[in-house]
Amino acid sequence: MSTMHTYTLAVVPGDGIGKEVTPVALAALRKACDGVAQFRCEQFDLGAERYLRDGAILPDDELARIDQADAILLGAIGDPRVKAGVLERGLLLKLRFSLDQYVNLRPSKLYRGVVSPLREPGDIDFVVVREGTEGLYCGVGGAVRRGTAQEVATEVSVNTAYGVERVVRYAFDLAMRRSRHITLVHKKNVLVNAGDMWQRIVDRVGEEYPAVTHDYLHIDAATIFMVSNPSRFDVILTDNLFGDILTDEAGEVVGGVGYSASGCINASGEHPSMFEPIHGSAPDIAGQGIANPTASVLSAAMLLRHLGLDEPADRIDAAVEADIEQSGSRSRGTEEIGRDILARL
Repeated sequence: MSTMHTYTLAVVPGDGIGKEVTPVALAALRKACDGVAQFRCEQFDLGAERYLRDGAILPDDELARIDQADAILLGAIGDPRVKAGVLERGLLLKLRFSLDQYVNLRPSKLYRGVVSPLREPGDIDFVVVREGTEGLYCGVGGAVRRGTAQEVATEVSVNTAYGVERVVRYAFDLAMRRSRHITLVHKKNVLVNAGDMWQRIVDRVGEEYPAVTHDYLHIDAATIFMVSNPSRFDVILTDNLFGDILTDEAGEVVGGVGYSASGCINASGEHPSMFEPIHGSAPDIAGQGIANPTASVLSAAMLLRHLGLDEPADRIDAAVEADIEQSGSRSRGTEEIGRDILARL
């Protein structure tokens, strides 16, 4: 009898409802993998409470320990007591950039039992492949004469052929496993330098994938089609900023970000990838036991699939789909939703 493989997970519950939904996701992950794989979880106290207590955001020694994990499960980061940008850039972006998580992967699916705000949403099942380590999020820029009437503030979008091509290739490989269509989203009529480079690389790489079709939309047109004809999309490929905005819109279209999971992927395997719900810390409902843990559970399924544990991941996805279809319309708290999903596993 073979010995089960043990995976090491770095777990960062973080802030707000992250601390409430992450235990549900871990319980689902363990139950789905019963008899298949084992997990050693190392908890990391990172987020607002840690920062407010001792000023630490992401110490180098803890980053080094996280880098040794097989994968990272993140709850949520953000707290109104901390100035905007401190935790986001010091923790979230530092993890993504330090661990070279250059693909931000966000699937959007309208489940049966979920009511979309769209009158006739159609069949929605697409995924956004967002570049994760370049663009306007690099932190290149600055300010002079801050606080004066002559203040100048700049943010510079950094786009490299290397960075674009690797995420483009990821998107084409993913499209081969789906419906084989990619929509590049950019603003190449105005952002003529970066947009042109993105388009040229997509065209060139696309020649190697004759089975995959691809088209193009300006970001403003994409936001329109997201609400008028979302079923047209299969794989959306875009840059860091546009992807961040578009995926939040996509989350609302499929019934709310409580159903939206994501992965920050280091596709080379040199560093661990990170999986998290996109809903944020939701401080307005934190501590009330009413947060929907579904997105966190789906993030755990993405984590398992990334590790090659496809069957347990499929079990979680199936349990979530059945739970939403049969009970999604009922008012339930965090613990009850968790119990219902676990029961289906």
